[in-house]
Amino acid sequence: MQNMERACPQGQSAGTSQDPGSGEMNKSEHITAGQPAPKLYAAREPVFNKRIDGPFRRFKWAVMVLCLAIYWVTPWLRWNRGPYAPDQAVLIDLAHRRFYMFGIEIWPHEFYFVAGLLIMAGIGLFLVTSAVGRAWCGYACPQTVWTDLFQHVDRFFDGDRNARARLHKAPWGPAKIARRLAKWTVYLAISFATGGAWIFYFADAPTLHHEFWTGQAAPVAYGTVFALTMTTFVLGGFMREQVCIYMCPWPRIQTAMLDEKSLIVTYKDWRGEPRASVKKAEKSPGQFGDCIDCNQCVAVCPTGIDIREGPQIGCITCGLCIDACDRVMKETGRARGLIDYATLEDAEREKAGNPPTRHLKLIWRPRTLVYFTVWGSIGLALLFMLGTRIHTDLTAAKDRNPPYIVLSDGSIRNAYTLRIRNMEGRPRRMEIALEGLSGGLLWSDDVGREQAARKIVRTVAADETQSVRAYVVAPANTPPQDFTFALQALGQAGEADNAKVQFDTPAGAP
Repeated sequence: MQNMERACPQGQSAGTSQDPGSGEMNKSEHITAGQPAPKLYAAREPVFNKRIDGPFRRFKWAVMVLCLAIYWVTPWLRWNRGPYAPDQAVLIDLAHRRFYMFGIEIWPHEFYFVAGLLIMAGIGLFLVTSAVGRAWCGYACPQTVWTDLFQHVDRFFDGDRNARARLHKAPWGPAKIARRLAKWTVYLAISFATGGAWIFYFADAPTLHHEFWTGQAAPVAYGTVFALTMTTFVLGGFMREQVCIYMCPWPRIQTAMLDEKSLIVTYKDWRGEPRASVKKAEKSPGQFGDCIDCNQCVAVCPTGIDIREGPQIGCITCGLCIDACDRVMKETGRARGLIDYATLEDAEREKAGNPPTRHLKLIWRPRTLVYFTVWGSIGLALLFMLGTRIHTDLTAAKDRNPPYIVLSDGSIRNAYTLRIRNMEGRPRRMEIALEGLSGGLLWSDDVGREQAARKIVRTVAADETQSVRAYVVAPANTPPQDFTFALQALGQAGEADNAKVQFDTPAGAP
């Protein structure tokens, strides 16, 4: 081993030697002598972001309050759908396989509406990213909203940035333990409220609330609340920016969607560099840029990055660094916008001395218009389908074994299972009639053959599907053929539907 080390040139590790047979480098080629192997995971460095006030911070407050209010209040809103349907405005009724959202009711066979909404949500994220970068991550993402809320809890118990940093480094003692327990208790309360609100979307909120606290709720309700409470507690309280940087796939998807025309938070280095303090810049006018290297942009960042190092995955485009920098620029008598929303292309134009382009003009570009057109088209298509859909549906399935029965009088009988769907919040009378099949008659299990006719009437309960066992008989000499079950809703809004089926006879296939 000593001979190998002496044979290596100075500064080169013996680990970089090649296998003469294969010509491939050994696995230790990147590890120099005496240097520890690189770690696969970097330990988290706590981020103590500083309180800041400004337009972006106030907008962030508004979005956070709005998102939390929507999440916690929505299950308690009521919506009158009549006496036969639940009155919860937004309800995912898994037991009855329904999705209610105010005046809209989605049945299982209409899942394409839900799929359309999910597609719109995905394209909406593409649209927002194309227009204003990672604004979703910076303002409305659940991880961002709850992390922001927990950071305000930190400030309430531990103070602002410097106080939190000192407390973090301080040894454990009664005062620190008391603060931590109080803060973590609030964490748990918020996390419990988060998990508790989620289950109210799947059952009547007042009823489930009573059952939950009296121990009468289903075990899955308690399990769901526990799981969501712990994930919110851990992710929002202790992992925070690590979720954005390491766990969430969306930042990596967004990097493929951003280009030089995307509006993102940008540090204008040609204006800020070289950096110098105010006093040093006053002593040497014209030699330094506007950045005074105060690190306020770093201090307020919720993920702890330095935006002056350029675009990076840790930047969630919240704009707090803009608020901090604009305040410093105002205090030092410099123009705002050293850190600002800008495209890389427009930044180059501004660097060349041209005036910056208006943000509205930067947003409406071909890619954004394409996303908006696709997003809007899907939305309009869903609205059209929702407005033109009927609330009556009929399906028919023919018995295959036996395909037919020859009765004692020579007539031929086929059996069918009909499913009549009433999608309105009131009982409705439905008429089922035969169209085609000359000489054919129809009856059901609760109507004898002596009452067979060309049509029967059924009352279908509100918001229900009724199964009808139907029998169709035709004369002995009837050839195989297709015919139709026609469904007609009686009374107002007389909607109709039909189902085409086959009538089999001993003569063979039609």
